[in-house]
Amino acid sequence: MTDLPRTAPAQQQAPPGTTGPMDPKPRDEMRDYTGAGHLAGRKALVTGGDSGIGRAVAVAFAKEGADVAIAYLDESEDHDAEHTATLVRQEGRQCHLFRGDLADEQHCLRVVDEAADRLGGLDVLVNHAGTQMPVDDLSEISTEQLDRTFRINVYALFWLCQAALRHLPDGAAIINTGSVNALRGNKGLIDYSASKASVHSLTQSLAQSLTPRRIRVNCVAPGPVWTPLIPSTFGEGKVEGFGEGTPMGRMGHPDEIAPSYVFFATERLSSYYTGEVLAPVGGETHPG
Repeated sequence: MTDLPRTAPAQQQAPPGTTGPMDPKPRDEMRDYTGAGHLAGRKALVTGGDSGIGRAVAVAFAKEGADVAIAYLDESEDHDAEHTATLVRQEGRQCHLFRGDLADEQHCLRVVDEAADRLGGLDVLVNHAGTQMPVDDLSEISTEQLDRTFRINVYALFWLCQAALRHLPDGAAIINTGSVNALRGNKGLIDYSASKASVHSLTQSLAQSLTPRRIRVNCVAPGPVWTPLIPSTFGEGKVEGFGEGTPMGRMGHPDEIAPSYVFFATERLSSYYTGEVLAPVGGETHPG
């Protein structure tokens, strides 16, 4: 993977963002990944699976033998979602798509139940969907923004886990997406950082709660990764040179992050891991 694009030029698009206009194109299709059957026969639901890290996770799971359901936000992302589904089906696996707003509790419940029904069960839940809205000052964060950030990043995770527990067998896996910003804060992403810190803590609490059922609950906390979220939420000035501040001196790509989710989804690889936060952050070091 030595030919990965290292930085991005200035650019911007409307949220929630799509892959098509991005320059350079993110590496998110796991083209050079060869599965080993680690998830053969498994059924997985990946929220935010239409593009970026979610796409790479869905394809990696398929290459490992899993059938996949994908939840995504709205019709502007239909093309991305369909492309991800095509990539999954090319591996000979099922892929089912569910569009809608996870800030709605009832939609969360429907997605889980319908995904389990279509897949014929559910073994892995990946809570990846998230939102952010950068600000320059705390006073800019309205109650409406704070509420939506937490409803999508935290409340939905609660609702999805609660619904999934009706379907997940003993020995299943739940994987949450946190953030490097939960580990060190971010003055421009105050509410987002707080919500992701909640995800980290919730991961640890759920892990303790579900140990009697051998349901492992872990978290992946990526650093700066090149996905549609970046040009659709940051201004051009923040996008230009994105990721250059890491010790590795570059942004990450979804293909580099997805194997962390495979690791946590696979009991053979991570049977003694629960309540962990794995941070692929380009060389930053953090206590704890």
